[in-house]
Amino acid sequence: MASSRRDLAVRASVDQGLLSPAEPVVALLDTAGIRASAAALTSAFAAVTDAPVLHAFAVKAAPLVPVLRLLHEAGLGAEVASPGELALARAAGVPPTDTVLDSPAKTPAELRQALALGIAVNADNLQELDRLDALVASAPTASPLGIRVNPQVGAGSIGALSTATATSKFGVALRDEGARKAVVQAYLERPWLTRLHTHTGSQGVPLALMAEGVGEAYALAEEINRTVGRQQIDTLDIGGGLPVNFHSDEETPTYAEYARLLADTVPGLFDGRYGLVTEFGRSLLAKHGTVLTRVEYTKTSGGRPIAVTHAGVQLATRTVYAPDAWPLRVLAYDSEGRRRTGEDTVQDVAGPACFAGDLLATGRALPLLRQGDVVAVPDTGAYCFAHHYAYNSLPRPGIHGFTVAEDGDGGGGGDGVVTFTTVRKPQTLAEIVAESGGAHADALVG
Repeated sequence: MASSRRDLAVRASVDQGLLSPAEPVVALLDTAGIRASAAALTSAFAAVTDAPVLHAFAVKAAPLVPVLRLLHEAGLGAEVASPGELALARAAGVPPTDTVLDSPAKTPAELRQALALGIAVNADNLQELDRLDALVASAPTASPLGIRVNPQVGAGSIGALSTATATSKFGVALRDEGARKAVVQAYLERPWLTRLHTHTGSQGVPLALMAEGVGEAYALAEEINRTVGRQQIDTLDIGGGLPVNFHSDEETPTYAEYARLLADTVPGLFDGRYGLVTEFGRSLLAKHGTVLTRVEYTKTSGGRPIAVTHAGVQLATRTVYAPDAWPLRVLAYDSEGRRRTGEDTVQDVAGPACFAGDLLATGRALPLLRQGDVVAVPDTGAYCFAHHYAYNSLPRPGIHGFTVAEDGDGGGGGDGVVTFTTVRKPQTLAEIVAESGGAHADALVG
């Protein structure tokens, strides 16, 4: 089980000196868990369709080259939204045929590079389509090209992550006056447009709303193909967005549940006429990452115990600034990395940044933390430790993948040996100075 592997990894990180007074915060990735999620995704869609499916991992969820390579080896491609993300995918060995470029602000240079490489591109708007017209006319391309549409089906519980609202910044808004007609006309005039893309949102978006958005895109594809008189659209990119359960180790909802829901509500999607692209990110990585940090001090304020750690806003930025939308669990271990036991005590778990709101947890019931203890923050494998927020010039933590060698009893870890591999080295103080203009110290006083 993932929880038993995590417990073994916490203990091993202390025993092997990965977490220490010199390195008081580290991040861990469970490679077996990542592989299992990739397999669950591919098998879920294979169970409902024989059509080709490209599962393109949303690089923004975990922009780490070793992660992208691991997922590529597991059969996944990459969905990129910037030149930087494309560079990461290429460094990981993801081929252009397994890469999709999405962004609401692609420059001519980005589009030109994508078309030269043969990378799939989803135009976000009709002005971008005008740019593609000129590029396609100037040089042949093997890139599959399409348009992203906003079905405007509504929002989930987190507005910032709901991309199919009436006023979302993404895609062509289908319910705006004249928009649907303009999209259909765009395909009529451009036989090289062969894809249609939509994405309803991610965390906080219920599966039924996601399926509704896909259904709207499917209906539009059918309308376009009827109007054109042939199957011009041969692939539907249905985005990603499977929500993650941040309240326990249970992985819910599942890819199988979502695939079955789509098969029930949009059956034509899986009848073999359309290839598919998915763009899942958070749901593939979140449950398989854990931040570990030492408790540097403990104190009491206003009668409430506070454990001050080295993990806060620089890693769990969304949690600190929007704790109601992004709650994270906190697990207590002793200084040797064993699960701490004892009566639960309501306490705060604070980060190191110099502002009062830098809290991982407020009023959380945990065994009372002590100086030198270890705090583990699970479910942080996506959008957390790979997206460093340099408040107070706090350094980026080291990131390590881990595997657990079975002890032969098949019990999912048992007393297995934990092996760590470096995914990203911890940032040095010299690197912080260099990134902060250290080579140009006299630039403003010369």
